[in-house]
Amino acid sequence: MMLGMLRSMIDGAPVTAAARMLDSRNPADLNDVVAQVVLADPATVTAAARSAHAAQRAWADVPAPVRGQVVANIGALVEANAEALARLVTREIGKPLAEARGEVQEIVDTCRFFLGEGRRLYGQTVPSEMPDKQLFTFREPVGTAMIITAGNFPVAVPSWYLVPALLCGNTVVWKPAGYAAAAADALYQLFVRAGLPAGVLNLVHADGPETFTGLSQALDEGLVQKVGFTGSTEVGRAIGELCGRHLQSPCLELGGKNPMVVTEDADLDLAVEGALFAGFGTAGQRCTSLGTAIVHESVHGEFLRRFTAATAAAAIGDPTGDVLYGPMLDERFATAYEKYLGWISGGHRVHGPTGRITGDNPRAGFVGDPAAGLFYHPVIVDGVRPGDDIFDNETFGPLVGVTTYGSLDEAIELANAPGYGLSSAIYTTDPSKAFAFRRGIGAGMVSVNNSTSGAEAHLPFGGNGRSGNGSRQSGMWVLDQFTRWQALNWDYSGRLQKAQLEVAVVPADLDFRL
Repeated sequence: MMLGMLRSMIDGAPVTAAARMLDSRNPADLNDVVAQVVLADPATVTAAARSAHAAQRAWADVPAPVRGQVVANIGALVEANAEALARLVTREIGKPLAEARGEVQEIVDTCRFFLGEGRRLYGQTVPSEMPDKQLFTFREPVGTAMIITAGNFPVAVPSWYLVPALLCGNTVVWKPAGYAAAAADALYQLFVRAGLPAGVLNLVHADGPETFTGLSQALDEGLVQKVGFTGSTEVGRAIGELCGRHLQSPCLELGGKNPMVVTEDADLDLAVEGALFAGFGTAGQRCTSLGTAIVHESVHGEFLRRFTAATAAAAIGDPTGDVLYGPMLDERFATAYEKYLGWISGGHRVHGPTGRITGDNPRAGFVGDPAAGLFYHPVIVDGVRPGDDIFDNETFGPLVGVTTYGSLDEAIELANAPGYGLSSAIYTTDPSKAFAFRRGIGAGMVSVNNSTSGAEAHLPFGGNGRSGNGSRQSGMWVLDQFTRWQALNWDYSGRLQKAQLEVAVVPADLDFRL
């Protein structure tokens, strides 16, 4: 059953202005229209920022522990509606139900962490170099944040931005992915019913160009003080340039070409299990999905044999069943993935069938009806090297490259070569190799004997290079994205004391020698 027509929400009320309509379809059953989405025009995006800007001072005046209670309410509401929200995520983007449930749990975990941060937005009392003077620091909210998120994690990743931003006293305009609009609307409803005043959180459904134009206007008017973006490197660059013109530093979480090094002493079965989950979970449509397995030449053949067998045996299909992965998220991602498959060249060795799963291109053991949705074969491409498009660039889909190395230094060089820096992994039983890899890799996140995919709510999440600008989400580190430090000096001596000019000097005999 279609959920109805979804509109942008400003000041708690639906907006009628529209650029055009969009159908959000179930990618596992393209005949299933989940919802119709009314896409906003640029003026609506700017109007949402104006509303959030107007509400910001009053929200910041709410004591931080009380804002923490609102975060606790959000977590409780999400937990009470967890199954319904998870099933909606599965229906709208095709993520296996088990993964969708885990994604919803991540919201709950995030709320549980940040509810306490309302009582820990600490500043410092700093000793002065002068008598009768005190120095203090305070965390102050940035102001109004524009949050733009992708749809592969349609509710968990937005919570990484929304929860800390709101906790710190900011107001928010949230622009989710159009193909995940129903899940976004559901999450918005849970947030506002947790006690958020009107205007503190506004939801805008809009296409990318309209969003960019509206954001640009909002920045020109001084309505937005922080931008958070999760999406492609290309769009992240454009947002970074736009924010830079306004002397703002956005929080950018972009793509990845995440390497996994398998050493000669690795537990190969464990490495294969990690590669299968990281490479093909969510159909390879995570920013942390495995890009290239970099395998020591002495174990390359055996790793490849086991990895190929595990991939061939994996269940794929209907995401409501027990499957490794379901469909591509949306038609646009299926189209892009077919372009990536075109990067496979004659010098590569392909293991298994490629392309869309159909009656003419079947997969053994497929769960459900492949003709109903956007289902694609998992592909292992051996022999990839730097200079190959398939090695150098993100391939957002169920495709894993494999290459070999001789020395660990070579493995680290290969891992860093594409220029991304989000996630990475090494499988080894030698601690010295693990620490050498950690020191040499440019990724913001490193796993040892674990997959490149997976995040916990109390660890920093983010990347460098083509994967981001060094900003971090999650845990206490994200507070630096949504607060500014303010310094206060309070002189109660009754006279003007000049720093550096009137500092007391303690006499000492520095020429003394034993």
